[in-house]
Amino acid sequence: MRRRSLLRLGLLASLTLGVAGAGVALWTPGWRQGRFSSPARALWRAVAQAVLADLLPTGAAAREAALDQHLERLQATVAGLPPATRNELSQLLALLDLAPSRLALTGLRHGWGAADPQDVQAALQSMRLSDNTTRQQIYHALRDLTQAAYFASPATWAVLGYPGPAALAGSVSP
Repeated sequence: MRRRSLLRLGLLASLTLGVAGAGVALWTPGWRQGRFSSPARALWRAVAQAVLADLLPTGAAAREAALDQHLERLQATVAGLPPATRNELSQLLALLDLAPSRLALTGLRHGWGAADPQDVQAALQSMRLSDNTTRQQIYHALRDLTQAAYFASPATWAVLGYPGPAALAGSVSP
């Protein structure tokens, strides 16, 4: 091996380790100590605004309160998942926070906190219609968890005109 080749190899190895190190430094798990990380909360807030658009209150204060309540329900929903599923979801949320993987998987150029709801809707639609099954699975995970947490609350049933479960004949109420 010549000196020039050895120097190129050393430079390439240094760059590779630097990029890998930076990636590890930027990696923030989506789920830590029983709660969503700050980047994961921004992601879920953006997804909720896109998926639940017309179901959320129109007033700014009421909308923010509804989103905060939704994020708490979503967090409780995820806390009830098996540990292996929570770990996989945490890894997915971390990937979706990193700019290169977010761009590759969703097409979103901006971070979740800065993304416009229409851009998030377009990204979700693109994932839904994608030929790539991984992108489709990510879409379903984001949408399904968002909807499950939202509609689990009796407070949201009125939006749909759902009066709640019917009382069974002969049942004793608490």
